[in-house]
Amino acid sequence: MVKHKLDMVLASVPLFEGLSKRHLKQIAALATVDHYMEGATIVKEGDPGDSFFVVLSGQAKVVVKKRTVNRILPGDHFGEISLLDGEPRSASVISETPMIVTSIGRKGFERLLRDDPVLSMAMLRTLAKRLRSVRKDAGK
Repeated sequence: MVKHKLDMVLASVPLFEGLSKRHLKQIAALATVDHYMEGATIVKEGDPGDSFFVVLSGQAKVVVKKRTVNRILPGDHFGEISLLDGEPRSASVISETPMIVTSIGRKGFERLLRDDPVLSMAMLRTLAKRLRSVRKDAGK
C-alpha cells in the first residue's frame, strides 16, 4: 500500500482522531506493511508490546488464555496501548486467513512524539477526550 493511502487508513483510528494531515503523514511514514499466512501468530499474549497494527485485509482471532474472545477484520486495529506503554500483550492475535496489516513500531513513534511537541499535545488531547468518554459511559 502506498504511504499516502496509509495516512487515510490511520485517520480512521480513534487514537489518531483529530490529528492534522501533516501529522498523519508523519506517522504513516513510520509504518511498514506486513503479510501473514493463515495460522500465523501476529502478536503473542505476554510478549512485550512494541507495535500497533491496522488490518488492511484478512481476518484474525483474538485469543486470551487459549479462548477466542473476538475477531479482527479489515479496518480494525490492535496494540494501540502497547504503542504508548510497551507493557506485555494482553492477548494473542492469530490470522485465520492470509492477512495484510500495517504496523508502527514503538521506538519510531516515541521518537516522533519527542521531536514534535505539537503532535504530542494533539495526542494527549485525543487521549483525554477518550478517557472522558469512557468515564462518562461508565457512569451510566
